[in-house]
This record gives sequence, C-alpha cells and structure tokens, in this order.
Amino acid sequence: MGDQTLKVQKLGQTWATAELRGDGTSLREVLAEDFVGVGPRGFMLTKEQWLSRHETGSLGYESFALNEMQVRLYGDAAITVCRPERGGSVRGRERSLRHQRAISRYARLREAGWALAAGRSTVEPHPGQALMPFVRNVLEIP
Repeated sequence: MGDQTLKVQKLGQTWATAELRGDGTSLREVLAEDFVGVGPRGFMLTKEQWLSRHETGSLGYESFALNEMQVRLYGDAAITVCRPERGGSVRGRERSLRHQRAISRYARLREAGWALAAGRSTVEPHPGQALMPFVRNVLEIP
C-alpha cells in the first residue's frame, strides 16, 4: 500500500473520530473550504452547515467506525468508499445507523495535505444486500 493511500485512509479515520466526538476544530481542519456533503435523501450541506450540526447539538454519535475502506488515487484526487458502522441521535431522536449506508468521500491533495472535498452517504440498494461487491464492480476494484 502506497504512502498517499495510507494518508487518505488516515484522513478518513481522522474525520470519523472527529464526527464521533463532535470535534468542530478537527472537522474544520479536514474538510476543504468548498466541501459539500450529500445525504442519503439527496440534501446538500456546505462546510459550515456540516459543522453546525455538531455545534448546535442536532447530531450526536455514540459510535462511528469506517469498515471495508477502499481508496483509489487519481493524481491529486482520491475516492474512498467504505461502510460505516455508527449509531447516535439526530435532532434528539435515537437512530440506529449501523450498516445502513455506504459512504463515498472525495479528497484532494493541497499544499497542507489531503482534505475532504465532498462526501456522499447512500442507502443500500436492497436491505441486507452487500453493497461493496456492487461498488467494487463499478469502480473496477479487485
């Protein structure tokens, strides 16, 4: 595994840890200035909107881990696809979010290192159906 691949994986883990802790300072560092997050129902959030979910307390995690992470490098850009295992609350309502979605992250290399430029959460095609084989085929990941 190459040095840049490991750096992108570390970026993903840093992001996941910051999300779990609601750490706005760390999130501000790992998210690119023009970051856009796309939720499973198609809503889009700017960097400031993403950060405000934690600042206002409308989102809180009890657990947050990234599994089956695949990294594809394209020069100064990277695509990661993984399966999150997370649980927490949204606007005060408990939510079981474990294994319900896949997360794709798009990172770009900047002078200071890698930053998350965009992210997308998706709902599995069918309940219980493994998503990673589908993603591997689409991205031609061995």
